[in-house]
Order: sequence, then structure tokens, then C-alpha cells
Amino acid sequence: MRYWLGASFAATGEFLELARHAEMCGFDALTLSDHLFFADFASPYPYSRSGRPRWDAATHWPDVWVTIGAMAAVTSTLTFAPNVYIAPARDLMTVAKQVSTAAVLSGERVVLAAGVGWCKEEFEATGQDFHTRGKRLDAMIPALRELWTGREVRLDGLPPLSIAPVPRRPIPVYIGGDSEAALRRAARLGDGWIGNRVYTEERLDQVLARLRELLEEYGRPPDALEVVAPLAVLPDAATYRRFEDKGVTATMAAPWWLASPEEKARHGSLELKKLTMERFADEVIRG
Repeated sequence: MRYWLGASFAATGEFLELARHAEMCGFDALTLSDHLFFADFASPYPYSRSGRPRWDAATHWPDVWVTIGAMAAVTSTLTFAPNVYIAPARDLMTVAKQVSTAAVLSGERVVLAAGVGWCKEEFEATGQDFHTRGKRLDAMIPALRELWTGREVRLDGLPPLSIAPVPRRPIPVYIGGDSEAALRRAARLGDGWIGNRVYTEERLDQVLARLRELLEEYGRPPDALEVVAPLAVLPDAATYRRFEDKGVTATMAAPWWLASPEEKARHGSLELKKLTMERFADEVIRG
């Protein structure tokens, strides 16, 4: 089992120290979320009963790849991934160039975890079509893999082209989301699947069973996908070993969400995060 730190909602100024501390504690990867702006969205947020986002205009959403580049510069082993990057809200070449550059500068310590998103307003702001986002992500993934080889690629309407720099090894592409379309995309095109919510054991069992069915349908072996799942359980080593037996290869945790009210009152934001990360490392990673 590998352990990923879910650092979404952290203040921008905390990320460098979180990355350093995550590496020191033995976390394998750090994730951060992708949003472009806050507004009075007409698009319903699919992960709350109210349909409203759980954050407000003061919540930080630093640019994913700028932040990953900065964190990579102060670490040496930690891997970085967005959870998830709304790739079809951008054009192909922008995504290819950003991710490739981050992979090279980090020493190949990035994963592109991509999803189709839910916020129509973000697509409108970047001039991308919201309604074709799934089809465009399906087409984007193989095109990205070709571009990241550094070889000459032919794209519609353009002369033969190549990009540089490119990494020495393929950049893993994980698919986020647990809709039927997302699970099919992961089984067909992904190197991994990454959960987009905190999962009960019952719900995760359903997702894992469906992924196995789809992998068989697409002629891929059951272990073809890395599986990264945030779990709705109190952390202990035995529980994570049980989920590993189910096929979960990595889990995602934000240990400070489990802090007591007394701890939250006693410690500042960054201090609390570091304290709870250390406890998680003692009780789970090294447990």
C-alpha cells in the first residue's frame, strides 16, 4: 500500500512545507485540486446534497503545475498529482507542455490524474466546449502520450510537430471519477484510477467490482490499473492492509481532518497539518 497526502484546500503558502514534511513522514505522493475561479455557479456541484460547493471565494486554488514545480524543487522522492486536473477545459498543447515540463523538472515525479469536471462556467471561461468534454478527453489521452515521446506527431490542421522537453519515461495517466463513463475511460485508457470522493467500504467494493468487469471487457488484466482511493475509515494499518487485499494500491488521506477540536484550537493551520501527518506516519505508514 502506498500513501498519498490529499492537500486540497491548503493555503498556497503551506504547500512547500507540506511537501517537505510529507516526504519526511514517508508519504509517497501529494495531490492538490484544480479549479480556475470561484463564482456563483449555476452548475450543480455533484458531491454535496445541496448542489453547492463546500468552499468559498477565499479558498485557495493555486495553479496545479506551477505549484507542483515549486514543490518538486524542495523534494527529491515525493510524487505529485492533481486530483483531478480538468484537462478538457484546456487545449491539448497547453496540457502537453505543462505536464511534460513538470515531469522533466521534477525528475519524472508527476502523474497526470485527469477528469472531465462538472463546472460548465470554467469551460466557458477557457473557450472549450463543455458538452463534448468526455469525447475530447478520450482523444486527448493518446495524443498526449504521443507528444510526450518527443517524436514528430501529426495533428489535424497542423504541420508535423514535436515538443521538448519530454521525460525519458512515459507519464502515468490516471482517470478520476466514479461515473460509468469515468470507470470505462479508466479501464480502456488509464494507467490508474483515482477516487473523487471519500469512499465507504460498500461503495468502494462496487467500484472495484465494476473496474474488474470493465478491464475484462477491454481485454486488460485485473492488475492493469493502479487504484488510489480515499477511504471513509479511521486510519489503522490493519484496515489499509485489508483494502490492499481488495486491489487498492494506494490510499489518500488528509490526516488533519481527523484532528480533535482541542487540537484545532491549540495549533495553527500548518502546525496542525504537520502534527497530524506525523501521527498518521507513526500509526499507519510505519504501523
